[in-house]
Amino acid sequence: MDLTLIAEDLAPGDRPAGASDWSDLRVRRVVGPDDPDFAPAYERLWGEFGARGEMEQRAVIRERLAWDPAQPVGAAALAYELLVLRRGGGVAAIRDHTAVVRVGAHGRPLPGPIVVHLSHALVEPEHRGTGLVGWLRSLPLQTARRCAAAARCAPDAPVVLVAEMEMRGAAGQGRSEAPGPAGPDARMARLRSYQRAGFRLVDPIAAPYAQPDFRPPELLAGDAPRPVSLGLVVRRVGRESETTMSAPELRAVIDAIYAVYGVHVPGAALEPLRAAAAEWTDRPAPFRLLSPTA
Repeated sequence: MDLTLIAEDLAPGDRPAGASDWSDLRVRRVVGPDDPDFAPAYERLWGEFGARGEMEQRAVIRERLAWDPAQPVGAAALAYELLVLRRGGGVAAIRDHTAVVRVGAHGRPLPGPIVVHLSHALVEPEHRGTGLVGWLRSLPLQTARRCAAAARCAPDAPVVLVAEMEMRGAAGQGRSEAPGPAGPDARMARLRSYQRAGFRLVDPIAAPYAQPDFRPPELLAGDAPRPVSLGLVVRRVGRESETTMSAPELRAVIDAIYAVYGVHVPGAALEPLRAAAAEWTDRPAPFRLLSPTA
């Protein structure tokens, strides 16, 4: 299934990319595990992120592809997408992400934003620096709208794109929105790119977010979970210039991320993080939104 490019969806700092000629760019959504693009796309992501512990097992991705946002999973409507972008006949980039609408009784949407959790973004070396990454940051908005329609959200519901990223000087490994290789230099280049686009970092001192331990249950059973401290980098669509975020909105964003992970991560690894986040988001003051490279 092909997607079209929507220039209006580009983040403020990515809008110059809309002026270039992208007529040869094809964006295709993988529709299931039997899709001919599934195996090569998964293997490319695994080759880039798997050794660093930043990519889910194939069985998890297969299950996510079957999620139907009209049929909530637990307390959330979930729409996962794996996209393959081709230019000039070859694969130029791959990305995946999940749109989340939190739901309550009878599947009705809860107050708060539609959240898109940005998982992996990979731009092949020959296409880096072309502006293609800007489209990778904008395409998830189409997923947000698809999920919102299926979950019967109000058409004016706010949208938040969120990526978990290692901060400057961080030593741990974690899943991140990564267009290139790992390492401190690549990490800073990634943060600068998102900063230029208009994304902001939730103050990590006030918001000590952690990603759950993704090791298989059989390994977790004999060891204490080891969560990974990461920063939350967000684009609040249409509100990119705002410098604070309310505690209830941040709580909704974290609930949405944990709803994605909660389908496959054992409760022993996830529930302590839910409880901790509920505690530090229980405050009247808003959270500062900083430059990602601060």
